[in-house]
Amino acid sequence: MTQNMGNQSGTTPVWAKLNGPEQEAVMKLAEEYRQFISAAKTERETIDLAVATAGDKGFVPLEQRSALQPGDRVFATWRGKCMAMAVIGSEPLEKGVNVVAAHGDSPRLDLKPRPLYEEADLALFKTHYYGGIKKYHWVGIPLALHGVVVKEDGQVLKLVIGERATDPVFTIADLLPHLAREQMEKKMGEGISGEGLSLLVGGFPVATGEAKEKIKQTLLDYLKREYGLQEEDFISAEIEAVPAWPARDVGLDGSMIGAYGQDDRVSVFTTLKAIVDLPAPSRTAVALFVDKEEIGSVGNTGMYSAFFTNFMAELAGRIAPRYNELVLRRILANSRALSADVNAGLDPNYPEVMDKLNAARLGHGVVLTKYTGSGGKKGASDAHAEFMSLVRRLFNRHGVAWQSGLLGKVDQGGGGTIAYLLAAHGMDVVDCGVPLLGMHSPFEVAHKVDIYMAYRGYRAFFEG
Repeated sequence: MTQNMGNQSGTTPVWAKLNGPEQEAVMKLAEEYRQFISAAKTERETIDLAVATAGDKGFVPLEQRSALQPGDRVFATWRGKCMAMAVIGSEPLEKGVNVVAAHGDSPRLDLKPRPLYEEADLALFKTHYYGGIKKYHWVGIPLALHGVVVKEDGQVLKLVIGERATDPVFTIADLLPHLAREQMEKKMGEGISGEGLSLLVGGFPVATGEAKEKIKQTLLDYLKREYGLQEEDFISAEIEAVPAWPARDVGLDGSMIGAYGQDDRVSVFTTLKAIVDLPAPSRTAVALFVDKEEIGSVGNTGMYSAFFTNFMAELAGRIAPRYNELVLRRILANSRALSADVNAGLDPNYPEVMDKLNAARLGHGVVLTKYTGSGGKKGASDAHAEFMSLVRRLFNRHGVAWQSGLLGKVDQGGGGTIAYLLAAHGMDVVDCGVPLLGMHSPFEVAHKVDIYMAYRGYRAFFEG
């Protein structure tokens, strides 16, 4: 396979360069992915699926190993929301490791700690949006509730309501156009308010009793009867409203996949697939799945946390002789990484926001993004030329179809990834991922060829 160099118009899409068996491999991987992304609608569900896959492929919890040898396959999780996996290589750990890091959280609506209220003889749940969304995307669509409730006694209850055909769904009713003159005169970002994103959850009043809010009481009675929950339990709950639909093929030719949460779970899937398929490498390979990227990588499960450093310290303590902090610092500084995150694909409906010469195109392979940020590269990691050359050479040698791409025109906007937080350890890092249409919408679109090439690229990087 020849690599897909650049983004010039007229460049042949990758599919046309693939032979029959390669095209079959693309479609087979896409079907695996379609099932994964349909099931992984929260960060907890994503990690649960990753843990199950790791166990099936011979990875064992790191805590079960007091010493590690080349070829060992281990993993660790933290708070059910982030995970690290490693395949131990033959080279000394102090020479560094190859890291591919993705995030498992996606934009969504979270229920507030006190969500349930009654208004106009309807029961509703208050929400607080998470991450960068266009609020109008989330009205007038079916929504499901996914999450956990931890009761006062510590019992954990997992909830998924709205995914089965027999389940009820939830929605946020939009204002009818007949009465929306003032709304439609507002800027798009102001047409729907954050406090206006309340879910419809009920409409029957209780038949008996002294409750003043009879619709709300019906819901409280239902939650008590079906799940053993009381209103106070929402205080210790994490319940997310997400689109109530599975991933679907897009296009008459089935060339693309549309789904919620592809930013950045497409990178989680392809990274996970790459490391579980990896034979024993020379350099230790590490797959990292973190949380909270969409809100700044904060908290004790985000990339700002000590989870990654602690995991590397645990590896070093089981491998490196005379382990100390200086050894750990050398391991991290000598490592290299791919920040596995999506980029924006060139959308024919909105070409004006992209610099076409430097825009990623769907179907042209995995995207190398030298820098993200906004304006004057604010917040960017900006990979060094030497490392860009290394990754180019590696992908070309392994027949990985790739392209370069940036996130829109210079003054149009921008965004960031976890690349700069990996780079803070001294390692070289570049963003590398799948181009999407409709990024951060409830139905993002990815090309099956690009998903396949992301998998191939991550595996090639792990192999070194």
